Amino acid sequence: MTNLLNKKCVPCEGGIIPFDISEIHKYQKKVDGWNVKKNEKEIYFLEKEFTFKNFINSQDFINKVGKISETEGHHPDISFGWGYAKIIITTHAIEGLSENDFILAAKIDHIF
Repeated sequence: MTNLLNKKCVPCEGGIIPFDISEIHKYQKKVDGWNVKKNEKEIYFLEKEFTFKNFINSQDFINKVGKISETEGHHPDISFGWGYAKIIITTHAIEGLSENDFILAAKIDHIF
């Protein structure tokens, strides 16, 4: 994970091939507890749920995730409420996963 923490997300406008399943599994080993899933369009994404003691802790965490996301220029889908936050990460421009997704996941884990 340390290696990913030291990297910066690179803007992606498309035109690159998303990771295949073997590359996804290689990178998945570098982040802790992120599940790899496919949506109804067969597009891979990362998903992780975080738990907290109350609403304000969830909200504080989400605010920190927002700051990291803005800094990296890579924005996850976020849902949260009392005692939980759920983060979904994918690279929409390529309809799949790239190194950026794992960089962001590592940085989110680092603030948790």
